[in-house]
Amino acid sequence: MSAPEPVLAGRGVLLVLDGWGAAPAAEDNALALAHTPVLDDLVARFPSTLAEASGGAVGLLPGTVGNSEIGHMVIGAGRPLPYDSLLVQQAIDTGALRTDPQLGALLEKTATAERALHLIGLCSDGQIHAHVEHLGELLAAAHAHQVGRVFIHAITDGRDVADHTGESYLARVTEIAAEAGAGQIATVIGRGYAMDKAGDLDLTEHAVTLVADGRGAPADSVHAAVAASDRGDEWVPATVLTTAEGASVADGDAVLFFNFRSDRIQQFADRLGEHLAHTGRSVEMLSLAQYDTRAAIPALVKRADASGGLADELTAAGLRSVRIAETEKFEHVTYYVNGRDTTVRDGEEHVRITADGKADYVARPQMNLDRVTTAVVEAAHRKDVDLVVANLANIDVVGHTGDLAATVLACEATDTAVGQILQAARDSHRWVLAVGDHGNAEQMTKQAPDGTVRPYGGHTTNRVPLVVVPLTNGTSEPVLPESATLADVAPTLLRLLGHKPGSAMTGRPLL
Repeated sequence: MSAPEPVLAGRGVLLVLDGWGAAPAAEDNALALAHTPVLDDLVARFPSTLAEASGGAVGLLPGTVGNSEIGHMVIGAGRPLPYDSLLVQQAIDTGALRTDPQLGALLEKTATAERALHLIGLCSDGQIHAHVEHLGELLAAAHAHQVGRVFIHAITDGRDVADHTGESYLARVTEIAAEAGAGQIATVIGRGYAMDKAGDLDLTEHAVTLVADGRGAPADSVHAAVAASDRGDEWVPATVLTTAEGASVADGDAVLFFNFRSDRIQQFADRLGEHLAHTGRSVEMLSLAQYDTRAAIPALVKRADASGGLADELTAAGLRSVRIAETEKFEHVTYYVNGRDTTVRDGEEHVRITADGKADYVARPQMNLDRVTTAVVEAAHRKDVDLVVANLANIDVVGHTGDLAATVLACEATDTAVGQILQAARDSHRWVLAVGDHGNAEQMTKQAPDGTVRPYGGHTTNRVPLVVVPLTNGTSEPVLPESATLADVAPTLLRLLGHKPGSAMTGRPLL
């Protein structure tokens, strides 16, 4: 008698374990160091594979680390999507960026009026939010249009690259400006202030008043600016370089943001625009790529079309979904999974788990995971919900601190939560698909430019686990292929829900 066939179609749970990457056990691998019996058993017992979540497999430049934004977009789209960083690089390679009509018009107007151009962005090569080398093309265009005064308002990193490398990157900015024949660093501030996305406007105000009004501590060099921080590159305080005179934004000046990713710069962009308008300064703004700001800022590079993904297919099939995540990752299970679309579709329910007070990820690596887990369990027990989509943020968010011990605790808290969610799925007769969106906690050191090995809280190019806990009527389990990508997730989800993949999806069902 043959073994019973798996029962695949039914209601389910998509569980994105943010920052869950795969790598051999090592002293800097928080996931391997953590006690995670549930995750270990999950990978060992159930159909699993390792999925590509970086580089060309998801629409990034080859060798580029994955990130939560593109990870969730590709999970939702069911196909690789040319990411903004790739589109920017293509525009540079073809010469289209330097000759862009919008950019040319802005620079011509600025030069003719003898006003200043202000370039604002993250100065590192982490390729999550920005790439310092993109500055070169913009500065070269400013030089070609004879813009006399070009000020660079530098944001130091410490998260997407090794900490305490900010001075090296600022030195590279100076080199790029010299090569282009235009530009000088005018202000320096850490991304903790300039790229907050948790709605802490007190932090953002430090960056706004620094750039707009020159309100910051004076320093005579970038070395002095970076050295003023006792919390690493992320928290370099608002600093004005005394070598750059008249660098505040004046009426008639132009501002160009050179981050290519929107989510962590848009709060700053919104507040800067409002502050300048409130103080009677008329300033034209551009962004390198499209931002989701309240007031539209024209973009030099447009986005790829992400329609026809999971959200559209769920709507067409009349399936109900509930999206659950903490504030830090809420947009990822809603806006990004839906193809960067703010529309809340019929049959779609959003549950945002908010924190009480300011987060301290090292002191509380569990974050609000207990509340996320409760919400997922409650949604799983609802018979009117076809698909629960949840993001467990701890591994990534705590991993970004670079604190290995705290990240180990975050991994263990996640393991406990996954166990509770798996039990709820069994009780409510649901399948579960668990997947990482990119690597992070499995590699928490990195070699810095000076050759030293330093704590690293950024993402990786490692593959991520993808596990299916199917509904079965016996012991027979499906086998997943040895290779997969995040683009295969949406087609697989639809197959598990009893539907065909969408026509726009190039990914494949893994079952």
